[in-house]
Amino acid sequence: MHRLFATASLSCGAMLVGLAWAGTAHAESNMPQMDFSNPLNGSQVVWLVILLVVLYLILSRWALPGVGGILADRAQRIQGDLDAAHASKVEADAAVAELHEAIRSARDEANAEVNRATEAAKAQAARQAAELATRLDAQLAEAEAEIAAARAQAMTAIRPIAKETAGVLMARLTGSAVDDAQLTRGVEGALATRGLA
Repeated sequence: MHRLFATASLSCGAMLVGLAWAGTAHAESNMPQMDFSNPLNGSQVVWLVILLVVLYLILSRWALPGVGGILADRAQRIQGDLDAAHASKVEADAAVAELHEAIRSARDEANAEVNRATEAAKAQAARQAAELATRLDAQLAEAEAEIAAARAQAMTAIRPIAKETAGVLMARLTGSAVDDAQLTRGVEGALATRGLA
């Protein structure tokens, strides 16, 4: 920044010298401020150069270092803020990664728990179905035994009735009594034909 100001001051001084030289060439023009043959105009140029040198010294010794310090402090603060933001972003990324890992772990654990519960429910349902099938088989066997006993009892009761009824009918139809052994064989054959024997 000092170089920039020094370059600007030298350029301004060179321009003033150029104006002074051009003013002597145009002394008779309509611009009295360019008439450098007038001693007042020369003193004004000298004071202008002195003021520019003083202004340069003030700015280069006091104002510009302060501005440079402020700019350096500002750049340092900006860099510190950027570093803090970068560190915060790294921490946030780590927290997000940790959160994703926790969510994935919780999801896997929940899926495993659901699978365990499903398998346990299936095993319990299979046990209950087996127990129910065993009970049903026992009840069915018991019912079949009861039916077989009732059938046997009914067949035992039906044989004498059938034999007596057949004997009465044969006696009425033929007019003579039928042999008891022959009547028994006929009743047994009729029951066997119907699947009741």
